Amino acid sequence: MIGLQPLSGTDFDLTVGMAKTAIDGRVGRSILVNGQLPAPLLRWREGDEVTLRVHNNLHVDTSIHWHGILLPFQMDGVPGVTFPGIRPRETFTYRFPLMQAGTYWYHSHSGLQEQAGHYGPIVIEPKDADPVAYDREYVILLSDWTFEDPHRVFAKLKKMSDNYNYQQRTVTEFFDDVRRDGWDRTIDDRAMWGQMRMNPTDIADVTAATYTYLINGHGPRDNWTGMFVPGERVRLRIINASAMSIFDVRIPGLPMTVVQADGLNVEPVETDEFQIGTAETFDVVVQPTKHQAYSLIAESNDRSGLARATLTPERGLNAAVPARRARPTLTMKDMAMKHDMGSMDHGSMDHGAMNHGGMDHSSMDHGAMGHHGAMKHSAGPAEDCVDGQDPAKDFPSGPGIVGRAMCPTNRLGERPLGLQHVDHRVLVYTDLKALEKNPDTRPPGRELELHLTSNMERYMWSFDGLKFSEVDESIVFHKGERLRLTLVNNTMMPHPIHLHGMFFDLVTGDHDHKPRKHTVVAKPGEKLSVDITAEAVGDWAFHCHLLYHMHAGMMRIVSVVDSEAMT
Repeated sequence: MIGLQPLSGTDFDLTVGMAKTAIDGRVGRSILVNGQLPAPLLRWREGDEVTLRVHNNLHVDTSIHWHGILLPFQMDGVPGVTFPGIRPRETFTYRFPLMQAGTYWYHSHSGLQEQAGHYGPIVIEPKDADPVAYDREYVILLSDWTFEDPHRVFAKLKKMSDNYNYQQRTVTEFFDDVRRDGWDRTIDDRAMWGQMRMNPTDIADVTAATYTYLINGHGPRDNWTGMFVPGERVRLRIINASAMSIFDVRIPGLPMTVVQADGLNVEPVETDEFQIGTAETFDVVVQPTKHQAYSLIAESNDRSGLARATLTPERGLNAAVPARRARPTLTMKDMAMKHDMGSMDHGSMDHGAMNHGGMDHSSMDHGAMGHHGAMKHSAGPAEDCVDGQDPAKDFPSGPGIVGRAMCPTNRLGERPLGLQHVDHRVLVYTDLKALEKNPDTRPPGRELELHLTSNMERYMWSFDGLKFSEVDESIVFHKGERLRLTLVNNTMMPHPIHLHGMFFDLVTGDHDHKPRKHTVVAKPGEKLSVDITAEAVGDWAFHCHLLYHMHAGMMRIVSVVDSEAMT
């Protein structure tokens, strides 16, 4: 069954099993909850206690993680971290109070089941008046679907990391660049990328070469449709439940007012487009006044495909689907190079005046770079970079690390790749402000720094060069402390980083209305910080929410310990 079938109340039975599913007219096998793709929409109410009995009808273990929900760690649903998992033909009962309202989702944390259909949305109604006024609402759950076995997808990536990248630069593009930039600059550009063994078109690991992009379980041809009456305020609860896809969301001709991010209310901000990372949620309100249909477009950030839905006042009335936009390419800034070059792209750099862009190629370790490894070079002293790393400082090393971002920068106020030059408004993180004052405004008492690292050619993803299976100790937070966690992305890919059990305050400025999120996308070559109040005692997963990155090892455990209780 395709669609969003709601279940309401406080007592639920959810059965996980294997079934056939039709996507855009083609049939495949899925892991479903109660026979549905997506899994049932769970509607809860803040202040209630919910009981969920999860029955496993699979032949392998399963689990459910309640993404973004604040709860006792034993109920978080991460096998090997918070509980053993749910064995075949067994039942596990989740029970926890609801301490929040908003838009969330749930998914398996076992193997690669999330890719096979094991995910669904959650809406928690506030116990008090909702600050968002609307006449009707729809959940818009985005996901990516492949008819391949997810383990086969992962095996292909391990063998050849760009297996699904069918958007390599072409001979035609070469001559287009020559006409635009001149022969010398084009040759210099190609030589530079070739020497660095990097591919500027490597935007997404898994693409529309195997994916069909879905909205509420419907492919583009299925065209999920939501009705409205002109003049109504329509709330769209947009959830990115994909395994590996980052989407650029827009409704051509219809502005969107963002009212909530990751389930928490923000000061309303109007925009025309926003990027939603894997596992993020954004609630928007639209108010169509004309008797016409609108296309809701969620375009993959590599532009290889899109999901579409229709908002319409009349059945059978559809809107045009815009053509996919040109595929973006990575730039020098994504390699975390010096700031005097960071704002340049391959079309604007004066290579002739720069000895290949002001870079001394003899000082680069080209052999130590992979497709997504950030540039490692003699950048000069750290003071050349606003937020740079000290070249003399010890840096993790090993087979899991190819490249180091010498000049990472805070990019929270920048438009995402592919949206830098569109002629309409684009939401950035610094546009977001919490509707209410942050509950903890203390300055952080200490700071931790964690590096996002990779060896793309071997498809190894890690924190500080160590994959999850190689780490013996957890990252320790102390109950009640306020700390700053700084993330440095040493790769050329964006990573949606998720912390279980707690929200973090995204450091977007010196104010007390920082956006509070459970997932943040770290751009290539970025250095960003989040402030965390360690309230929830227990062990919590901390990982990249790109499924195959987590599966490859980009995960750690955060342990919140109560020192006083231990003495």
